[in-house]
Amino acid sequence: MVCVNETTQTQGHLRSEARIVHGVLHTLRQDLFVGAFAFRPLPPVDDAKLSRWLPWLPARAGRLARWLPHSAVAFLSACVFLGSAGPGNGGSSARQMLDVMLALLMAVPPVLVLFRPVGAFWLSVLAFAVETVGVRFLSPYASVWGSAFVVHLIVMALVVLRTRPRLAVEMWVVTFGLGTVVAVLAGVGGLSDMPPVAFFSGVVLVSAAAVRAWREERRQVVVTRSVTAEERSRRTLLEERALIARELHDVVAHHMSVIAIQAEAAPYRVADTPPELAKSFATIRENAVAALTELRRILGVVRSEDPEAFAERDPEAPQPTLASLDALMESVRGAGLTVESVITGSVRPLPQGVELSAYRIVQEALSNALRHSPGADAQVEISYVLGGIGLRIVNGPPSRLAKPSPGAGHGLLGMRERVQMLGGEMTADRTADGGFEVAAFLPVANTAGDTAQGRSAA
Repeated sequence: MVCVNETTQTQGHLRSEARIVHGVLHTLRQDLFVGAFAFRPLPPVDDAKLSRWLPWLPARAGRLARWLPHSAVAFLSACVFLGSAGPGNGGSSARQMLDVMLALLMAVPPVLVLFRPVGAFWLSVLAFAVETVGVRFLSPYASVWGSAFVVHLIVMALVVLRTRPRLAVEMWVVTFGLGTVVAVLAGVGGLSDMPPVAFFSGVVLVSAAAVRAWREERRQVVVTRSVTAEERSRRTLLEERALIARELHDVVAHHMSVIAIQAEAAPYRVADTPPELAKSFATIRENAVAALTELRRILGVVRSEDPEAFAERDPEAPQPTLASLDALMESVRGAGLTVESVITGSVRPLPQGVELSAYRIVQEALSNALRHSPGADAQVEISYVLGGIGLRIVNGPPSRLAKPSPGAGHGLLGMRERVQMLGGEMTADRTADGGFEVAAFLPVANTAGDTAQGRSAA
C-alpha cells in the first residue's frame, strides 16, 4: 500500500514538472518564434517627451531630433561595419571577402531592431555562430567571445528595451546554450571564460530589463493620471449638472407652487363661483401639483448616484403608462383642447419602456397641439397590432393666432429619440387642411415578420 502511494506521488510530481516544462517551452515559442519577423517599427520620439527633455531646442531642430534614437542605432551599425571590414584588416582576398560578409552580417541586426526586434536577435545569433565556426578555420586558438558576441550583446539589450523584460532571460539562455554547443562542435577555445562572460551579459540584460520595466511603469502612471483627470472632470461636470438641477428646481418649484396656491384660492375670492370656473382652477392646481411631484422625482435621480433611492416602493408606480391616458385626456380637455381617443385591437400589457414612450409621445403631441394650434380639435388613435403598437395623433388647424412659445422645438426631437431607441418608425408633418399629424410605430416582437405585419396594420 505504501509503495502504491509513493508511486502515485512520484507520478504526480512528474506530471507537475512536465506541465512546468511545457509552459516554459510554450512561452519561449510564443516570444521568440511566433511572429519573430513581424513588422514592429519604432515610432519617433513624442513631441511632449522631447520638449520635456530638451526644452531649449528650436522647433526645426526638434523635428529632426525626434529621429535621434534611429540615427544613433544607424551610426552604431555603420561603426560596426567599418570596424569589422576596414582596410586595416590585412590578409588574402578570400579573408577580406569573409571579413566583409561577416561585417555586413553583424551590422544589419542593430538596424533591424528598429523594425523587427525578435528577428534581429535571430540574425545576430546567426552572425555569432558564423564567426564562431569561421574562427575554427582561421585561428584554432582564438576565443569564441569575439566582436560578433559584443555586437550580439548590444542587439539583445536593444531588443529588451523594445519588447518586454522577460525576453532578457530567454535570449540569455538561447545565446549561451547555442554558443556552447557550436563552440564544442567546432572545437574553438574560450569555453573557460564562459562564467564571467555569462555573468557580465546577465548584468547587462537585467539592467536593460530594469530600464524597460521602469519605462513601462512610468507609462502606466501617465495613463492612470490621465484616467484620473478624466474621471475628476466628469465628476465635476456631474456636480455642476446637479447644481443646475437644484437651482432649476428652486426656480420652477417656486412658480409652480404659486400657481397651485393661486388656483386653489381663486374660487374663494369670488362669490358664487361658476362650477365650470371652479373645475378649471381645480384642474390647474392638480396639474401644478403633478408637475411639482415629477420635478422632485427627476431632481432626486440627478442628485443621487442610486436612482432607486428616490423611487417609491413600487419602482413602476412613478412612471406613467397607457392606462394613465384617460387622466391625461381629462387634463388636456380642461386646458381647452377638444380631444377624442380611439383604441383599436386587443388591449394588452406592453413592456414598460414601450408603455412609457407611447405615453410621452401622446403627451408631447397634445402639448404641441395646445401650444401651436389653439382652438383646434385633436384625435388620438392607438392601435394594438401584431408586433407592436401604432400611435396617431392628429389635430386640426388653429382657430386663433398662437402665442410665441420660447424654448420650444425639442418636442419632436425627443419623440424621435424615443422611437429610434425602441427600433420603431415615426413621421411628423403638416396635414392638407393646415393641421399637424404625428404617427409612430413601436415594435414589441423581435421577429421581422411580426414587425412587418404590425407596420402594415398600423
